[in-house]
Amino acid sequence: MTAKPIVAVVGRPNVGKSTFVNRIVGSRQSIVDDQPGVTRDRIYFDVEWQNKEFTLIDTGGIIPGDEDEIMLNIFTQAKVACDEAEKIIFLVDGKDGINPIDYDIANVLRRSGKPVYLAVNKIDAPEHFNNISDFYALAVGDPHPISALHGSGGVGDLLEAITEDFPINDGEEQTDIIRLAIVGKPNAGKSSIVNALLGEDRVIVSDVSGTTRDSINSKVKYEGEEFILVDTAGIRKKSKVDWGVEKFAVDRAIRAIRDCDIAVLVIDAVDGLTDQDKRISQTIVEAGKGLIVAVNKWDLITDKETGDPTAKYTQKLMHEAPFLDFAPKIFISAKTKQRLVNIYKQAKEVYAQCTKRVSTSILNKVLLEAMAMNPPSTKKGKKLRVYYATQVRTAPPTFILFVNNEDLVQDSYKRYLENKMREAFGFFGTPVKMSFRERKEKDK
Repeated sequence: MTAKPIVAVVGRPNVGKSTFVNRIVGSRQSIVDDQPGVTRDRIYFDVEWQNKEFTLIDTGGIIPGDEDEIMLNIFTQAKVACDEAEKIIFLVDGKDGINPIDYDIANVLRRSGKPVYLAVNKIDAPEHFNNISDFYALAVGDPHPISALHGSGGVGDLLEAITEDFPINDGEEQTDIIRLAIVGKPNAGKSSIVNALLGEDRVIVSDVSGTTRDSINSKVKYEGEEFILVDTAGIRKKSKVDWGVEKFAVDRAIRAIRDCDIAVLVIDAVDGLTDQDKRISQTIVEAGKGLIVAVNKWDLITDKETGDPTAKYTQKLMHEAPFLDFAPKIFISAKTKQRLVNIYKQAKEVYAQCTKRVSTSILNKVLLEAMAMNPPSTKKGKKLRVYYATQVRTAPPTFILFVNNEDLVQDSYKRYLENKMREAFGFFGTPVKMSFRERKEKDK
């Protein structure tokens, strides 16, 4: 399948790039706020316009020459986006008029040699049309007046011009791609891991905690298998999350967990498993997603004189969080790239477990043997009976057990049956969902 054309959206801060992107994508995907520089990274969206598919890149607002670390990183990200893109949308503010920074950006874009489409945004009232002609001074082509906020017809005209030579979608279906969400608390090294896996600085990495605020999608191929890596904002305790942009970012990270196939929970090897890590893992399990625990910064662990340090660390994790027993643990270093490819290898194995389907006959045989070995205890003189079980879905593997009385099902016995199913079928790295449905014996 041929790669989709790539279109980058660039411009100085607060000209409405994310609002424009949201208008095209059709949902509130990028974080939008009145604070300049809210979008810091390159964010990729798959878009379809009149049966023509392309990838849209939303970039951070750029100020060429600004020496601030974050602003320099944003400028670099925008330049890389322009290098990747076949076409560039240069967004300016039609309400405020031309800005000196616009001239600097226009100079950069002209040097890129890429087709540039000048979009004059915020043309929301008749008096704003008087400013449009001023933008010819940027010497990057005819200005396209639009209103990203209200979605005026100018947006459609602009897209029609941009996609004029894009191929029409032939209806070919895309093969399944494993979607990996890289999640964890702030400063655990998530963005560094993504950059190391991609081999490029696609996500801004800084010592400032909380640099990543959007969920960043990146497509990559490893040993013939395609993956989508989703870098997310660090998830902090609710009590420490400020209302506004950070709250949206944390909400986006949680939604990324719900949308992914497998979540890679990044733990700081030096800090160890924290209460927040446990809460995030519970979110992953409740969402029914595959889970890999990646212990990052393993190069900083110096106590490796005797025994197997990974086995000791795993034992410690098991003691602190026995509910993570089902999840594979990998010990990596984003800095040295130690065992990073194990993320891909484990993801393929976990995905196979998440999508595994068990035949009804074998499932019931395993459960009958388990109940014969350890019969359920009586409750108020009554005994639980399981008539039969069936798997109703995958990802996660979900089972319904038909019983004589739902009230007789004890949590301890439910865990016992789940453990026996894991012993028989694996399900390594995936939650297992079990529900009990009451059925009278005469209806069995």
